[in-house]
Amino acid sequence: MNILIIGSGGREHAIAWKVCQSPKAERVFVLPGNPGTSQIATNVDRVSADDHASIIGFCKAKQIGLVIVGPEVPLANGLVDSLSEAGIRCFGPSKTAAEIEASKVFSKDFMARHNILTARYATFTRLDDALAHLDKVDYPIVIKASGLAAGKGVILPETDGEAKSTLEDILVNKVFGEAGIEVVIEERMTGQEVSLMAFTDGTTVVPMVSAQDHKRLLDSDEGPNTGGMGAYAPAPIFTNDLLKEAIEKVLQPAVDGLREEGRKFIGVLYAGLMLTPNGIRVLEFNCRFGDPETQVVLPLLETDLVEIAEACVDGRLNEVNVQWKNNAAVCVVLASKGYPEKPEKGQIVSFGELPENMICFHAGTKTENGNAITSGGRVFGLTSWGNDIASAVEKVYSNIDKVKFEGMQYRKDIAYRALEGEK
Repeated sequence: MNILIIGSGGREHAIAWKVCQSPKAERVFVLPGNPGTSQIATNVDRVSADDHASIIGFCKAKQIGLVIVGPEVPLANGLVDSLSEAGIRCFGPSKTAAEIEASKVFSKDFMARHNILTARYATFTRLDDALAHLDKVDYPIVIKASGLAAGKGVILPETDGEAKSTLEDILVNKVFGEAGIEVVIEERMTGQEVSLMAFTDGTTVVPMVSAQDHKRLLDSDEGPNTGGMGAYAPAPIFTNDLLKEAIEKVLQPAVDGLREEGRKFIGVLYAGLMLTPNGIRVLEFNCRFGDPETQVVLPLLETDLVEIAEACVDGRLNEVNVQWKNNAAVCVVLASKGYPEKPEKGQIVSFGELPENMICFHAGTKTENGNAITSGGRVFGLTSWGNDIASAVEKVYSNIDKVKFEGMQYRKDIAYRALEGEK
């Protein structure tokens, strides 16, 4: 069948790469795609992901049998609803189901309704009320813009003054626009974070391999927060017992709760988990594949991704035996100079040949005069996989000079927690 993937980042390059391995995939299109996806599929850069009518027209003209939506914004904007109404099969949640990510207020209240353990929280639309709450709490806090803010809407204030100015920026100065009409003030939890994604058809839940990513820009988890500077899978700290607990107390209750509330969730449900001294707690839910977690999880997937996606759409995921390789994968993000505040763009990229079991996923590039040039903050996800995390780390760092551009920066300690555990 012909398959269309929506999106343009490293996550979508990874999805396209995996989809192209499927015997079910005849032609693969990526809308709008990037220079990396153009090497393995057909980019559709003349249609906007916001233009539902044009996407429907394209799907009918190209006889698309399945659409896979990568990013959260088209999901939150109801692209799956539009495609489904037009009779086009789509792997991804409806607009109402995607609210589990699109509204942090909805997500927190949903967790409270369904007894899914998360941090203590309160929500506000008025600055005065939020400031009054600050004066009452006796624990460290996190401030979150409720809506989608491109990964920038979560702030960890270190002082009371910083917390107050952050609230004023969001609620009064509207630094996040519509995404900041409402804020969540929640308890800052301690422990290691784990990303656990799962396939679901709205009833059955099949977890993927766990992953951990690195949010801070610099080694030793220092510097500003980013969209993610690298990831590895599986996460050694996430034992089988913890996986079982996460399925029983987080993933299954979430999928069941959404279905019971008339928001049946089909696609990938992502749970950001904190392993606290008191057990698993949910930091957030996302309504799609994570980025850069997808770049390390999909190389470990043994089962045909298209077969899984079709089973989810058709409501028969329980019939698929999803298998994973007994390997490990590591992704190091290569970022532009100035990222995350003011990334430089327009640098020409040169490539060398990568060894087996290694790939460079494009995240922020475009083509100009026949050259790949940088066009974003996170430019590439250099990914390798092998028998264990140590060998995957060694391979990725020993080949990092195969990709070059002016001002390239990256962390040199990706997967350090896992390596400490392997010693």
